[in-house]
Amino acid sequence: MSIWFGEVSAVPLNAMAGGTLIEGLGIEMLEVRDDAVVARMPVDHRTVQPAGVLHGGASVALAETLASWAGYLAVDREKFHVVGQEINANHIRPVFSGWVTATATPAAIGRRSHVWEVRIVDDAGKLVCISRCTLAVIEQRSTYGTAETRG
Repeated sequence: MSIWFGEVSAVPLNAMAGGTLIEGLGIEMLEVRDDAVVARMPVDHRTVQPAGVLHGGASVALAETLASWAGYLAVDREKFHVVGQEINANHIRPVFSGWVTATATPAAIGRRSHVWEVRIVDDAGKLVCISRCTLAVIEQRSTYGTAETRG
């Protein structure tokens, strides 16, 4: 049974990324499962630190993006909006090239807050980063992807 509110797919989420940090980092939503969302990000000139290894901040941006998308999908978007409240990350191993793939699953989905666990792995499936992101659920129609959010 799906945890999402209404019909969902990766296509509109990718469309929302235009002109944002998400697009700039090359983050792509891949899949919406019944209980998880999956995205990937390239390890390239946009996402590495000067030493040539995946930047921890890029991993955190991927984790928060995925947690926010998951929270967005899990609420009635006509009545609620989600915003990041706290995030932490443990960086486990370096990545120098290829792609990293992130999967967000719920640790807790409440009426006023969500906690999402995001696991990021490399092309070999080895754990690169594990993150936990808390979202506040606010009573406000979601404006993700609309002109209202872009000023």
